[in-house]
Amino acid sequence: MVMLGDILAAARGSAGALERWLAHADPQLAQDTACAAKSVGLGIAGYARMAVADFSRFANEEDWATLVSSLRDSSDPGSTCLAAMVHWRLSAVGCRAHSIPQEAGAKDE
Repeated sequence: MVMLGDILAAARGSAGALERWLAHADPQLAQDTACAAKSVGLGIAGYARMAVADFSRFANEEDWATLVSSLRDSSDPGSTCLAAMVHWRLSAVGCRAHSIPQEAGAKDE
């Protein structure tokens, strides 16, 4: 069983391994992550680390409850946790200072 710390350590040491894992685990999430990462000048591993940091800082109680519930039912909590945090980051709506534009060329309102 792979734990979140193992996945993040692998991301630091081998971005390619993280990308291959994500492409295998959830191809659509991998594609969405690659697009979002590129839009902010990061690789997938950097984006994943940012997602974990942002989740820990900005996720609300409901987000945490959803994560904990999914971990409880998972046979692979590390991978489940990372995928959930990346998915959360992709869909998070927050203040302009901490948001990644959802569309290229998005304008401030």
